[in-house]
Amino acid sequence: MAKVLMKGNEAVGKAAIEAGCRYFFGYPITPQSEVPEYLSSELPKVGGVFVQAESEVAAINMVYGAAGAGARVLTSSSSPGIALKQEGIGYISNAGLPAVIINMMRGGPGLGTIQPGQADYNMTVKGGSNGDYHDIVLAPASVQEAVDMVMEAFDLADYYGTPVIVLADGLIGQMMEPVEFNYVCKKELAPKTWALTGKGDGEKHMIQNLVIEPDECEAWNKSHFEKYAVIEANEQAWEEYLMEDAEYAFVSYGTSSRIVRSAISYLREAGYKVGMIRPKTLWPFPAKAFEKLDKKIKKYMDVEMSMGQMVQDVAYACNDKNKIEFYGRTGGVVPAVDEIVEFGKRVMGGDK
Repeated sequence: MAKVLMKGNEAVGKAAIEAGCRYFFGYPITPQSEVPEYLSSELPKVGGVFVQAESEVAAINMVYGAAGAGARVLTSSSSPGIALKQEGIGYISNAGLPAVIINMMRGGPGLGTIQPGQADYNMTVKGGSNGDYHDIVLAPASVQEAVDMVMEAFDLADYYGTPVIVLADGLIGQMMEPVEFNYVCKKELAPKTWALTGKGDGEKHMIQNLVIEPDECEAWNKSHFEKYAVIEANEQAWEEYLMEDAEYAFVSYGTSSRIVRSAISYLREAGYKVGMIRPKTLWPFPAKAFEKLDKKIKKYMDVEMSMGQMVQDVAYACNDKNKIEFYGRTGGVVPAVDEIVEFGKRVMGGDK
């Protein structure tokens, strides 16, 4: 299939359709409003259903219902809207249902700004709802990767029975890049025999959320974490950039990693042996990427569009909080390449 030039928000909407999504429930909010706008036009053309709900809370509970019926279902929003969806996301996670959620992050907290940010990391990766649970979190760094990850998200959601969150930011949603759509399911997916079909005869199914007895609830949680252990073992994903001879390593994801990549080219020209580990999965965090590098890397330089929400995961992965240096901009401010170059030089010992 030939590449086409598309805005990120519209491209992820098309990617969802290509992956078999036929139901979208959402509510407009900048900077992701083109996702529902695109799907409101295109989903009906393939026999799908688009609903602009009366609120984000209503939208996520519609997702809960459609997921329980076995549908491939999507919702999207941006930071404050995702915050409103957290209770419903927790319910879907606890019920073990597949759903895909796109968050085009903006600056915060609260209503914040409409400019891009990455300060939803903790809310998304650590769990924004109550209780013990995880969702798979994918972090694209380009429009093409956002397309690919949305397609993959539906397969991961169905395979593991869990929500998958595609965590991007407003820049990726708003920029235009050439993309191609080539959906190929890479998982062997079982029939959804558990789905609630409403036929009223045959085998009866129940989707459970409330577990009254403490011992039963604990066992329920432990069964979820057995699944999470499998996900952690099998689904960690990352990119290593110029790490073969690196003595220092940036750690960055999404839009920030694109800026870091440009900074690395200047630092390499200046003689610094520096590379980057770019997490593609934020949960499970790619700890495996650090295992083989710990002894040769002098410092890890975490760069984010937040106040350092990923730092703890990097420190845990490299098993040494003293090896972490952080640089971040927040509130919708995007760091410039020269800022990252100066930060890198400062950490690595000044000008060569």
